Amino acid sequence: MPGNLPGLLLTLGIALVTGLICKAVNLPAPYLLGSLSGVWLAGIAVKPLRQRLTIPRWLVTGVILGLGVVIGAIFTADVFANAARWSLTAAAVAVTTVVATGAGFVHLTRRGYDKTLALFCCLPGGQAEVVAMSRELPAASGRAHVVAICHLARITIVFCATPLLLALVYGQNIVDTANAAFENTPRVFDLAIETHLQFIAIAAAGFAGAKILRLPIPHLLGPMLLSAAAHFFALVSIPRIAEFMLLAQIVIGGSVGARLARVPASELAECVRDALVNAVLIITIYGACALALFSFTGNELPNTLLAFIPGGLYEVTVLTLLFGFDIAFVAFHHLFRVLLIYLTLPFIIALIARSPSPPPPHEKPRE
Repeated sequence: MPGNLPGLLLTLGIALVTGLICKAVNLPAPYLLGSLSGVWLAGIAVKPLRQRLTIPRWLVTGVILGLGVVIGAIFTADVFANAARWSLTAAAVAVTTVVATGAGFVHLTRRGYDKTLALFCCLPGGQAEVVAMSRELPAASGRAHVVAICHLARITIVFCATPLLLALVYGQNIVDTANAAFENTPRVFDLAIETHLQFIAIAAAGFAGAKILRLPIPHLLGPMLLSAAAHFFALVSIPRIAEFMLLAQIVIGGSVGARLARVPASELAECVRDALVNAVLIITIYGACALALFSFTGNELPNTLLAFIPGGLYEVTVLTLLFGFDIAFVAFHHLFRVLLIYLTLPFIIALIARSPSPPPPHEKPRE
């Protein structure tokens, strides 16, 4: 039983209502933008609400399990046949990740950040896991909130700006198309019970298998890989389900909004400038690389931008699904970026730990 059920219901209620309002005025990705902004603004406007607003980890994990199944369903035999074409963009993602991380690292260390803390703040991916890891390292454990704010700044900018940018560039037609596609998505009661059971079984078995194999991001990779295998061999055919996609939007948007609402103003003011500059720096580097590659690869510009732009893995995935872009292409590149970070992080930490660092910002050196 959830420990804060009233807070959860309140948060979901605010997210849903603001999503409906955004939909009524025909905003892009209405439930995604509405849930984030509504929950965040509610927490800012009504101080007693801040600590009550919550989307618990178990619910976010459940949604990610389902997203893994949905993403895996895209990886059919045709997609795998075209995967070789992605080698150039995957290599570009790797190079851009190194450049963007290096640029953020230089900026933050020049601002006086400890090198380990700067590294965790500027990593372009894996925000929940990176924040958790930062708590375990002496150099960053006392300032884990700084790491969290830096990642939240990056995700929020991408989260809010991407739908608005797409609507601005491609006009109202892309918003209408995305909203119409969502309305035409099959409903729970349109599908046979076998489809629902397959959905749940793949999510659960994929997660269990990933835990046994000790895969990174097991709640996403496990269901995604099992779903991809099942769809590749045509064993199942699982569509997107409207109610699940709605739940995914308000849970992911609401969780970001709730975290932002709980950040005290004093802590936010303390490091928000560095967080915003770092986020804009990283996003600009990825965006510039995506634009440069666009003319060489022949991919559509939205697909390339969404594949490169370093928003949260789950947040960008939902945006891609909503707007009907190439989810296999986008998910592949984001997973590649996050896995690259996870695999190289221990070696980078060991490397920078060998050299002395300046004291963290806003703190006096110890005598």
